[in-house]
Amino acid sequence: MTRKRNYTLWTIQCLLALLYLFAGGLKLILPVAELTRQLALPGAFLRFIGACEVLGAAGLILPGLLRRQQQLTPVAAIGLSIVMTGATVLLIANPGAGTPLMPMVVGLLDGLVAWGRWDALKRRSEQCF
Repeated sequence: MTRKRNYTLWTIQCLLALLYLFAGGLKLILPVAELTRQLALPGAFLRFIGACEVLGAAGLILPGLLRRQQQLTPVAAIGLSIVMTGATVLLIANPGAGTPLMPMVVGLLDGLVAWGRWDALKRRSEQCF
């Protein structure tokens, strides 16, 4: 992997992790009544999504930072991409709730990180043999 590509992926991963920590943290901290005001979703489901976002943010950063279990980074990115796909579909189905552009772009960036890190792991394993 080239140095420029690695730096680009790390920059995207850090920005996504900050976004997910903020969004997931708010879903875990805010009262359920406040969370369910815009969308008619169960509060427990929104808390679950918040926990997934916070854990996914850790999965984007910690494996590479600690150089342990680095195959978990693309797995976390794929999981977050699935969450963002659900958010995009939900916002398309409920036009008054917000624009689906933001979760769609974030989901695509998650996919880019998953592809980039998976490709790097694959290349590294091929060099070992």
